[in-house]
Amino acid sequence: MRFIGGNDIKLLRSGVEYFPALELAIRNAAKEIYLQAYIYEPDVSGIRIGNALMQAAQRGVSVNVLLDGFGSQHLPSRYVQTMRDTGVKLMFYRPKISPWTLKKNRLRRLHSKVAVIDGRIAFVGGINIIDDHNSPHQTPPRIDYAVRIEGNLLPAISASVHKLWRRLEWMHLHSLYVPPIKESHHKYHGTGNIKAAFVIRDNILHRRDIESAYLRAIKAAHTEILIANAYFIPGRKFRKALISAAKRGVKVRLLLQGRKEYFLMFATHAFYNEFLSNGIEIHEYRKSFMHSKVAVIDTHWATIGSSNIDPFSLLLAREANVIIQDQPFAAELHADIESLIQNGSFAITPQEWVKASIVKRIASWIAYGAVRFLLGIIGHKNEH
Repeated sequence: MRFIGGNDIKLLRSGVEYFPALELAIRNAAKEIYLQAYIYEPDVSGIRIGNALMQAAQRGVSVNVLLDGFGSQHLPSRYVQTMRDTGVKLMFYRPKISPWTLKKNRLRRLHSKVAVIDGRIAFVGGINIIDDHNSPHQTPPRIDYAVRIEGNLLPAISASVHKLWRRLEWMHLHSLYVPPIKESHHKYHGTGNIKAAFVIRDNILHRRDIESAYLRAIKAAHTEILIANAYFIPGRKFRKALISAAKRGVKVRLLLQGRKEYFLMFATHAFYNEFLSNGIEIHEYRKSFMHSKVAVIDTHWATIGSSNIDPFSLLLAREANVIIQDQPFAAELHADIESLIQNGSFAITPQEWVKASIVKRIASWIAYGAVRFLLGIIGHKNEH
């Protein structure tokens, strides 16, 4: 992981700030657009972005959209064909899904949310192409984050999306690939001075990069660790690092999703007693649906991206995070997480957890056992 200076990075809070910024960049695109997403829904926000993509393709911009075959499996074929008919090149990552297999390939999904426009503007975060208020079985709005990036980090982000697109285009036997513009010829002249690193997780050369970045920052923490993560089932090393930090006097706080989407999410509760007994604060966000994957450590280190702290993100999926070393940015993100804790979250104290329903605690261990069983079947049990 290499930190690169000379960047302008803007924090975007949920789709209400993300989609207008993304749409504006798409409408101003002159040469090429790359978009990666796990979920694409043709709702209010999805149609808005889709129209911008199709109009860009019609004016000659090379538009390349890569969606996950599972996360976007319900995207209507008619809408897909409409996009393709207007010139949008759209591919699905692992489109063949068998409900009768537990092979690890089935769980290796494209979970990253990245957009690159003309090699000059990038967006990285946890926000899918889905409206904040489109949250079936959950209370809207969805709480999430992304960043808009201009600067010297762009070549690294562009290289990553280009490389994946080329590989999948070859695998899909699509038309011959037209090389993108060479970002290395573009000299950034902005006023930004933020240092940042683009970190991915894949199943080839970058299997541990995101987890390792977290662990290095946690082990080096002196004052505070603040993590807001929707799907939190940390492995042994991660738990040990957090507890060790708390024992040496670091204030460790977790903001977790209080509204469970599916049964396996109850596995998070399996660690509550261990964390609480070691002085780690736990807050559950219950006001609406929190989808965040962010953290702030020691007032200057921050990360925003697609990676949850669970085995599916850290051991299987393709993920992308930006790690930022900048006090003003970290302070802005910290303040936003703090506002969620103060307005909409419930503190889980040791006393509250002791009073928790025995059924709830048993369910947590059943869910955690199910996660470990699943990981054992696909060959990752010892890694978590």
